[in-house]
Amino acid sequence: MIRIAVIGDIGSGKSYVSKQFGYPVFNADNEVSNLYRKSRKCFLKLKKALPSYVTTFPINKSKLSKAIISKNSNLKKIIKIIHPEIRKKMNNFIIKNKKKRIIVLDIPLLMENKINRKNDIIIFVDAKKKEISKRLEKRSNFNFKLIKKLKKFQLSLETKKKKSNYIIKNNFKTSSVKKSVKVIKNKILKK
Repeated sequence: MIRIAVIGDIGSGKSYVSKQFGYPVFNADNEVSNLYRKSRKCFLKLKKALPSYVTTFPINKSKLSKAIISKNSNLKKIIKIIHPEIRKKMNNFIIKNKKKRIIVLDIPLLMENKINRKNDIIIFVDAKKKEISKRLEKRSNFNFKLIKKLKKFQLSLETKKKKSNYIIKNNFKTSSVKKSVKVIKNKILKK
């Protein structure tokens, strides 16, 4: 099984690129949202760790955002509870898809959490800051302060770029992204 990991800046189009490969995708952001909506276990742990922010189930993401913005240590508390659950879900995903030729991991903090393996093929999605900002501002849950805090936990984009096997320039035009993915996919499958 070939493991492709798609990384890049917040809002650079990682999820879109991941889907273009046409293989099973593990999307960590979606899994986190599912945990907030469905996991009583996570709710109880978060309620205990952040009682003034987590009060109702399903978990209110905007209240978690407020917790993160108000104090750096709150993000660490959330990570400590959520990341082990996401890792379990990822391992189950890998087991479930072990017969597939390729799987795609769309995990924003892949390198930071040392989830990547030596033989993973890492693809960096590169997009212009101006384009990313435009796209992020259109999101209903956009919060500039939150994004700034989250970026402090991430490796620099330059570091991620250097550690990547391939770079896809995302100009947010469907045809060029699809073409780039096709070229990379062919190279990977020929190895």
